[in-house]
Amino acid sequence: MNYAAIAGIAVSVSLAGGVWAHSGAKGVVKERMDGMMAMSKAVKTITPLMRGKVDYDAARVRDFAAMLKTHSGEAMTRLFPEGTGAAPSVAKPAIWENWQTFEALADRLDILAEGLSLAADNGVSGGGGASGSMMGGGAMMGGGAMMGGQTMMGGQTMMGGGTMMGTGAKMAEPGLEQLAEMPADAVFQQVGQTCAACHTKFRAEK
Repeated sequence: MNYAAIAGIAVSVSLAGGVWAHSGAKGVVKERMDGMMAMSKAVKTITPLMRGKVDYDAARVRDFAAMLKTHSGEAMTRLFPEGTGAAPSVAKPAIWENWQTFEALADRLDILAEGLSLAADNGVSGGGGASGSMMGGGAMMGGGAMMGGQTMMGGQTMMGGGTMMGTGAKMAEPGLEQLAEMPADAVFQQVGQTCAACHTKFRAEK
């Protein structure tokens, strides 16, 4: 596992949280900005554990996963009704122009949150937790970014025209059963990649 790259997840989501936290927001816009900030803070808190800098704690990982689930899937998409893209929102019009893609990213984050909870007892690929280096350690399927957009980990993209080893074949997303068998940090890596893909496609630059 590339621990420096995992740290990039925290930086990316932290910056995103800062961008979304504009003053003057009200109603559903404020609610979704607050949700982004909550995820940002949670990622920064859990990253040292995923990097092996502090003792691994499966309960903390499950708590993080539960928090993530409350801000993903339908809980996220309901906060983006049409007509709420004006300042201070930094949501791009592309959200509503490509709603199915946005919804798919939100739903994928929901699945990853559940998968991370299931994988919590597996530890991290560096040796933390119960299973340490399950499945050979590192990110499954080469650590490719989920659902296209910017890749955080230097791997291939998935669901966004990405290919596996240059063959032109799209890589399948791991389902819950596969995620449950992965090291927790590998699932966490995919969480960060999904967030990065969403931010790249749908968040306006400050």
